[in-house]
Amino acid sequence: MQTERQPLYMQIQQYFKDLIAEGKLKENDKIPSEKELMEQFDVSRITVANALVQLAKDGWIYRIPGRGSFVSEGIERMLAGQPPAGDAEPRQSAARPGASGYGGWPGAVSSSGLRTIGLLLPELVDHFALRLVQGINRVLEGENYQLHIIVTGNSIDREKEAIGHMIRSGADGLLIFPCDAETYNEEILSLKAAGYPFVLVDRYLPGIETNVVRSDGLVGGRMAVDYLWELGHRDIAICSDSILPTITVEDRINGYIEALKRRGAMINPALILTDFNVDYHKSDEDHPLYRFIKNRMATAYVTLNGRLGVHIASICRKLGLRVPQDVSILTFDDPASGLGEEGEYSHISQSEGLMGEQAARILLDMLASGKEPGAGGYSKIIMEPQLVVRRSTGPVCK
Repeated sequence: MQTERQPLYMQIQQYFKDLIAEGKLKENDKIPSEKELMEQFDVSRITVANALVQLAKDGWIYRIPGRGSFVSEGIERMLAGQPPAGDAEPRQSAARPGASGYGGWPGAVSSSGLRTIGLLLPELVDHFALRLVQGINRVLEGENYQLHIIVTGNSIDREKEAIGHMIRSGADGLLIFPCDAETYNEEILSLKAAGYPFVLVDRYLPGIETNVVRSDGLVGGRMAVDYLWELGHRDIAICSDSILPTITVEDRINGYIEALKRRGAMINPALILTDFNVDYHKSDEDHPLYRFIKNRMATAYVTLNGRLGVHIASICRKLGLRVPQDVSILTFDDPASGLGEEGEYSHISQSEGLMGEQAARILLDMLASGKEPGAGGYSKIIMEPQLVVRRSTGPVCK
């Protein structure tokens, strides 16, 4: 292998090129599995996938889904500088030698002639995700691309697998809504190191330069508190439905804290409810959130997603509390579908349809230009959230 200063995926490529050139691997010989290569080279799955994709593009190997990677037929002719004999039937492979794509990344072309962009979503349980997808599709409809969606179940391991799957399937680029996690997904960092085109949506990686489209959570948190404060509320709780921290949650809570400090209010840690998970499939009267609402600890709740706001409203109904007369609820994102209904929840809108459009346009511009991501600077769009007032909020009861 060549100098250690080469990227790891290039070192792996060179390793197999040397074995093939020396005749230690011959045509149709099977390449070790991705798992075996990860252990052999002590690298991540994405690094192995990157190496194999490029080897396939350059014609050194071919790949058959479900079976693995093999040394290309006619490899001796290629090594001798002669054009390989054409196959009567093209091989089915996740990444075909010679397929054109962004910056050397082979893209898969469907039978309809459409290329593929991958979208990774942590969950598909509310209208936020649906409106985001609709925004992306509005941009892709007029282009030669189709959208391939993978829901990662808010699991960082499944997110890693999904990234590898998308690359092996020949996706030209990725739109990634990162899952909740305490640490960065190193596979995303590997994408950046390898020069693979992607755009982060809704969440960003602090200190890491990437293309990203997101809403300003800090402004949103301040906006929520300012509005409720003007209605007379002083005991304002802010709630998350997961104990896993994300930068989005942190930004919104920091905005909440800043707004209270600006008002000269004391920060009550008991009103920052982020240390529990919520099971939406059952009503648990022993759950800390249920007891908190029952004990009238707050007159207003800011929820970090629409689904949690609806859940709190259902607890209030069970306890005989009226919304908004007894309890005001302000959600981030609109729980309503927006399809022929206005909805009843006051909310901080992130314009997720527009967010999807902006992210898709950034990615398409990268693919059209053929430039290495970041070569001309990264695109960072921070959208201003909007307050939408409806029926779930009102003046505090005297």
